[in-house]
Amino acid sequence: MELLAVNAYIEEALKTLDRTSPYTGTLRVGVDLGTAYIVLVVIDENDIPIAIELEYAQVLRDGLVVDFVGACRIVQSLKEKLEHRLGVSLMKASIAVPPGTSKADANTHKYVVESVGLEVTAIVDEPTAANAVVGMKNGVIVDIGGGTTGLSIIENGAVIYSADEATGGTHVSLVISGHYHITFEEAESYKMDVSKIHEVSQIVRPVFEKMATIVKNHIQGYEVLEVCLVGGTCLFPGIETVFERITGIKTIKPSQPLLVTPIGIALSCMK
Repeated sequence: MELLAVNAYIEEALKTLDRTSPYTGTLRVGVDLGTAYIVLVVIDENDIPIAIELEYAQVLRDGLVVDFVGACRIVQSLKEKLEHRLGVSLMKASIAVPPGTSKADANTHKYVVESVGLEVTAIVDEPTAANAVVGMKNGVIVDIGGGTTGLSIIENGAVIYSADEATGGTHVSLVISGHYHITFEEAESYKMDVSKIHEVSQIVRPVFEKMATIVKNHIQGYEVLEVCLVGGTCLFPGIETVFERITGIKTIKPSQPLLVTPIGIALSCMK
């Protein structure tokens, strides 16, 4: 895996957060319905991200939609912002769900996106979507979102095993809430305070160790050469060190782990 190339690609994508320019080519949308953030990424026919919109949201829990109306409202708002910025109507999208998600729950994600006038052309699992960006040949992609830790073992560029367990950013917030005796909502804000991130990383280290142990248990018996961490929870500094210590396997993470899976979802959208 060429981490420098992945970082360069994502850094270019970051520049699209505020870009406003009319576009006339074929566009595809990736919709990431996350437990903490809903992210929409638009890519062009050359697989280059040209626009990104995101919003903090609590309409999903452990990867499942718990507020259908709220999810539809946020996706509609983000889609309208993108269409206004690009001067086009967006038509096709893809979505991703945690590994092992039931067909009924996956369809709920699909219905949210279809409710805003987007045709869903592909549904993929989140770690597989992330690997569309990372390009790992032999290793494991670990997607740590707000509600779950999902993983896909990659062998010769193909997924041979996927799993998902309910430990993610929500559990980090619960630990912070208990440690500081604050509400869950206050804990969510506290962990996003950049000035507190190193302090918080030490407090929630046991949660990171649990996540790493989940991965270690699932990869037993497989020849895993590398671990790549993605997802918003991976923004915490030092999480990769915890994973490397627990698994005994080289562990890396892209510079902007929050955006890897949403971009990969867009890349999965059929042209």
